[in-house]
Amino acid sequence: MDSQNASYNAGQAKGQAQEKASNMMDKASDAAHSAQDSMQQGGQQMKEKAQGVVDGIKNALNSNN
Repeated sequence: MDSQNASYNAGQAKGQAQEKASNMMDKASDAAHSAQDSMQQGGQQMKEKAQGVVDGIKNALNSNN
């Protein structure tokens, strides 16, 4: 009976470890997606600011002619 209990407990521990590992992987994946979204938003904001600078330069050059 002790052997069966030990085997059962080992199976339980393995299942719990797999579940924890799966949860950690899900959290890591979520964090990676969040970071990627933040980077894309930051890149878009930089692009818009750069376009504003270009537009400002064009306007300044056109007003001097």
